[in-house]
Amino acid sequence: MSIRKRLLFSNIAIVILPIIALFLIDIILYYFLAFIINLDVGADFQQTFIKLRFIGMFLIIILINGLLTFYVSKSILNPVKKLSKAAEQIKNGDFDTPITSMGEDELGKLAETFELMRIKLQQSAQLQDNYEQNRKELIANISHDLKTPITSIKGYVEGIRDGVADSPGKMDRYIQIIYTKANDMDHLIDELFLFSKLDLSSVPFHFEQFNLQDYFTDLIEELQFDVGKDGISIVFTVEGWSGYEVYADREQLKRSVTNIIQNSVKYMEKKEKKINVHLKANSVEITIQVKDNGEGIYEEALAHIFEQFYRADSSRAGGEGRSGLGLAIVKRIVEQHGGRVWAESEIGMGTSIFFTLPISEKQVKR
Repeated sequence: MSIRKRLLFSNIAIVILPIIALFLIDIILYYFLAFIINLDVGADFQQTFIKLRFIGMFLIIILINGLLTFYVSKSILNPVKKLSKAAEQIKNGDFDTPITSMGEDELGKLAETFELMRIKLQQSAQLQDNYEQNRKELIANISHDLKTPITSIKGYVEGIRDGVADSPGKMDRYIQIIYTKANDMDHLIDELFLFSKLDLSSVPFHFEQFNLQDYFTDLIEELQFDVGKDGISIVFTVEGWSGYEVYADREQLKRSVTNIIQNSVKYMEKKEKKINVHLKANSVEITIQVKDNGEGIYEEALAHIFEQFYRADSSRAGGEGRSGLGLAIVKRIVEQHGGRVWAESEIGMGTSIFFTLPISEKQVKR
């Protein structure tokens, strides 16, 4: 019952109940005086009747008002006290104590609102803790990944300064290593910057409609030129019809595919190195599969490869530890496109990275 109805009924009861009580008192008193104590009807009877009637009425009014006031105030004050206690707990940062239901009245609805607010504040606090933990991990990993090439560069510079590179060939080799390490640092800084912007959703995406099959035909040709010198071949295949129209960002999509292929190249130790890129579609989305014939990823580590700075030294058979920003960037770019990303692997056979893109509404079959 709502508070308004409760107050209305209590006010009506304060008027009606004393009237009913007065009627009952009259009957009971008359019966008591006339038949129980056999008081003769007369002046003494009437005087005694009026006195007892007045006293009874006075007591009834006090009792009814007291009971109704107690009931109404209890039904209002108790929930208010609970809400006040809950607000105090929330103010002190305690978001774990649930607020129990308090009925169907206005205070009950207010309690439900308080509970929803508590849950959202709890989620927000957890999210903030996660961000803080991620920030600490990010700083620690940045420090580690930047320190490694810097230490190497310092070592080779000291070698040049101390005269260890005492021949033109050795000097060229030292300088080439320094240049390579500096390039690695530059690439890492670029990835760190991009990952941070993606994490904050501050990377501008320029979406346009284009044919994904034509796009991949050109992209694979470009990537084959880059990895061909390392003896790696990329094969591109398409399943079914060819109207692969998508609404996507060309540059960010290229970055995603490049990161996946570069990640595959890092762990290819077989004599014959192959990467297969395969497109297939259904009525809702296009699935892109990038499969290598590397050493594979252990099952317990497969679910973590898209996490930032996940180290691959224990997840890839025979692989060495590297910073794991490449696939973390892929995951965020694909999610910005409304797609999904996952991986499948078999030790000794290779790894497949899958990601999806929604089919454009203007999809046209050829």
